[in-house]
Amino acid sequence: QVQLVESGGGLVQAGGSVRLSCAASGLPFSTYSMVWLRQVPGKEREFVAAISWSGRTTFYSDSVKGRFTISRDNNRNTVNLEMSTLKPEDTAVYYCAATKSISTETQQGRGMSYWGKGTLVTVSL
Repeated sequence: QVQLVESGGGLVQAGGSVRLSCAASGLPFSTYSMVWLRQVPGKEREFVAAISWSGRTTFYSDSVKGRFTISRDNNRNTVNLEMSTLKPEDTAVYYCAATKSISTETQQGRGMSYWGKGTLVTVSL
């Protein structure tokens, strides 16, 4: 059974930093590209960042570029999202997802093979 389990969410002040982690099990992790997405209640899910299976290629949404960093450890089956210079508009439930390939669909939040249940990040003023 495939599981993606996010951790690291919580309450953080604007301007601060937080690190999210996603632990994967039950899948050949190093063959999947990994994606972070987020969703604010009442709004559509939004692409945040993606990393290729090798870790050599990364993609970011314009809204987080320069502030967030995605990384992965294929030995530990984990993918991380380092979030800095946080803004109140970064408040959302953050989801980890696995996809066989990164495409334009990925940036639309589609084509994921597996999803985690999400972790809430709240950025206060």
